[in-house]
Amino acid sequence: MIGLISATAAGAVARDRLASAWPDRTRVYEGPVGEAVRAAFAECEQLVCFLATGAVVRLLAPLLGDKASDPGVVCVDEGGRFAVSLVGGHAGGANELAREVGESLAAVPVVTTATDSVGLPGLDTLGFPVEGDVAGVSRALLDGEPVALESEVSWPLPALRVAAEGAYTIRVTDAAREPADREVVLRPPTLVVGVGASKGSPVEEILELIEGALREAGLCAGSLAELATVDAKADEPGIVEAARRLGVPLVTYSAAVLAEVDVPNPSDAPLAAVGTPSVAEAAALVRGGELLVPKQKSAARPATATCAVVRRPGRGRLAVVGLGPGARDLLTPRAKEELRRASVVVGLDQYVDQIRDLLRPGTRILESGLGAEEERARTAVAEARKGRAVALIGSGDAGVYAMASPALAEASDDIDVAGVPGVTAALAAGAILGAPLGHDHVSISLSDLHTPWEVIERRVRAAAESDLVVTFYNPRSRGRDWQLRKALAILGAHRAPSTPVGVVRNASRPDESSRLTTLACLDPATVDMMTVVTVGNTATREIAGRMVTPRGYRWQDDRQEDTR
Repeated sequence: MIGLISATAAGAVARDRLASAWPDRTRVYEGPVGEAVRAAFAECEQLVCFLATGAVVRLLAPLLGDKASDPGVVCVDEGGRFAVSLVGGHAGGANELAREVGESLAAVPVVTTATDSVGLPGLDTLGFPVEGDVAGVSRALLDGEPVALESEVSWPLPALRVAAEGAYTIRVTDAAREPADREVVLRPPTLVVGVGASKGSPVEEILELIEGALREAGLCAGSLAELATVDAKADEPGIVEAARRLGVPLVTYSAAVLAEVDVPNPSDAPLAAVGTPSVAEAAALVRGGELLVPKQKSAARPATATCAVVRRPGRGRLAVVGLGPGARDLLTPRAKEELRRASVVVGLDQYVDQIRDLLRPGTRILESGLGAEEERARTAVAEARKGRAVALIGSGDAGVYAMASPALAEASDDIDVAGVPGVTAALAAGAILGAPLGHDHVSISLSDLHTPWEVIERRVRAAAESDLVVTFYNPRSRGRDWQLRKALAILGAHRAPSTPVGVVRNASRPDESSRLTTLACLDPATVDMMTVVTVGNTATREIAGRMVTPRGYRWQDDRQEDTR
């Protein structure tokens, strides 16, 4: 919960705007401001104070304990112009909260944490436990000193600006080892513990078994990702409580699924009890991995619990990111986040130039020119298969005439894939023209480099006969100067010469241009590859200089106003 505190009427206005925007996340604290801050500090994970920073500092000073447990605090001036991350930038999430508050209130987020200021990820913000000399290693990264990355287990990390050797070290491991001097140990969640238990097995027995198995194998409980068991034990109190105390999810599988897993130590006992010859080993191995600790029984007599430990290394991650039509404010927050999450970015050189300033220092950039789409797709997938976090970028939406299709044709189920939608050229052009896509519409690429013209022509003809609004991508190039004229002729056989046509070049970019014409008057020679051509249907009209296709739903009651 986020506590909201203000002292003046002006501050209360901004406070209430945020409360209205986030009704399920916030709680307003009324009354004397000192009492309100103390109450919110004790009860909330984060605070937003609509007060002067000096006042907030004085109020917070006696309350501060440890940065690992103190709530994050953001201070907003009474004019709502700035959102300052004051306390708990990383551990308390105040840096991200300042950005969110800024976006909600149209305020400028102010983040002074050193790593955030220069675009480096904080070592304590990667989402898993970190130990050792965080301050010293972070300072070395900031100062440009060589910091070595030692990965004992594979995990997709963001760009960290590391070297092959250095006086400082970032070690990625699930081993139970103390950090050395000038070393940070990152503990990614690589370990899965499979658990079997008899009815009524005590939680203490289960925890002692798990902790002992990890200890004897030299493994760290901080890298535990989940407990796994059979569906029949999903509500077993001892197992449920063990997962809760360890702070990990409990994942269950059906007996039929577990029975298909090849294990080294099958047994008749679980087969008779729950329908599978293995619970602990099978549940740990069902999604693959390396069996580090074969099935062990608890020390109690009789033993009522078993466990097995598997290392499941982090899978490489491929994010296919749509950059939108070109304007920075049409690049989605999710796309920006994926770019900052990646250690490798693959893309067309001109698209890389659009977002180069958003990439973290140390990001490896693999760029190439036009015509190398399939090569870029193969490269991105290959990098992800090496266990890296990869962003494959494309303009508009990556799934529309862009990089998602060739990439996913290459990718198998050995990597994780995330699609990040973007604003398409058709949508950007439509917004500039007015509302040409107000009813059913279709997008057709006129490039016959990958699609035979016979297929394209058949699709254009079907769209013409179906009276669909048509947006043409790749309408004309130096080597393809007749296809648009042919496509317009096909549409012209079904639509009046006065049918509105919108022509938009470089939608949303500084040299954007647009014009409205008609099917009869459009000169294909004025169109190039940077242009999107939108041809209306028989209902499309030019209204006040805008291209509009009415919704015209016939099944609606004409007497009722359509308010949707």
